[in-house]
Amino acid sequence: MKTLHCLLAAAALATALPAAAAKPVVLRVHHFLAANSNAQVNIIEPWCKRIEEQSQQRMRCQIYPAAQLGGTPAQFFDQARDGVVDIVWAIPTYASGRFTKTEVFELPWITDNAEAGSKAFWRYVDEYAQDEYKGVKPLFVHLHDGTLLHFAGKEPKTLEELKGLKVRVPTRINSTMIGLLGAVPVQMPLPQVPESVAKGVIDGATVPWEGMPAIKLSEIAKWHLDVPEGMPRMSNTTFLFGMNQAKYDSLPDDLKAVIDANSGLEASGWAGRAGFDEQLQRFQDEAIGYGGTIYHITPEEYQRWVEATAPIVDEWKKEVAAKGADGQQLYEAARALVAEYAKAPAAGQQ
Repeated sequence: MKTLHCLLAAAALATALPAAAAKPVVLRVHHFLAANSNAQVNIIEPWCKRIEEQSQQRMRCQIYPAAQLGGTPAQFFDQARDGVVDIVWAIPTYASGRFTKTEVFELPWITDNAEAGSKAFWRYVDEYAQDEYKGVKPLFVHLHDGTLLHFAGKEPKTLEELKGLKVRVPTRINSTMIGLLGAVPVQMPLPQVPESVAKGVIDGATVPWEGMPAIKLSEIAKWHLDVPEGMPRMSNTTFLFGMNQAKYDSLPDDLKAVIDANSGLEASGWAGRAGFDEQLQRFQDEAIGYGGTIYHITPEEYQRWVEATAPIVDEWKKEVAAKGADGQQLYEAARALVAEYAKAPAAGQQ
């Protein structure tokens, strides 16, 4: 019944649009992964197809993968804000220190399910963190299924065996977490990881399963360390599909309605599900197909990792407080939203 209602709503929306053969609005969509990446194939392209169909071809996307329009991944939010591009798929927290409230969803042991976590993340941004996105209209936000560790020549199973290993991290929060676990964090964007692992510049990397195929990491990393099944993974990454606010404001009302119909809570949940939850088994099978081994730390060791990383939550709360917000309130709000949507409870600090 819900599907029928969605189809009827989409049909009504489409028939309400004028049939004038005006020059279509072309939205420049910029991201930093390859054209065959999971993000483009399973999230960006389907979204673009929907808005083109629902606008009766009066609006379409021009997708620029692999940072073709220039800039580093850390600059993508500003590209959308400044109108250099119309839409970005980006990781806002790559811009270190600017998205402190948002970082709560990158804290350890928060959620294990991308769809549920993404819905919680949308609600949180909408209710508590809009001030961090000025100039950019979030169309949807999402998480992945959680970070795990991948190694080429090591198979650490305990904190003692992890100590001193050089591990790639994507963001500031991830860096602090890996340091608390005893490893040496090396911050770098995802595209640099395969060569760094292959050359021994780093011993391993924190990467979600979905990030593996785009950079062919499954062909290099042979040991894939995961948490006990069903438990929240060690961290996550916050993704934004955001539009230049002025560009959105310039659209006629009927095209705004198309954008709005493909934005928000349900769009965020869809991105988590279609881009991650539904792809997880395929990515794991691919790693095994390349001769990789997936192994899990024990429940007892998992608890040691949770305890070792507890200080990061207190540090985050202090940083939020320094910017005039109540870190404890925001942390509790994020956890409550996760509990509302998640299939499994979050671990760690209460």
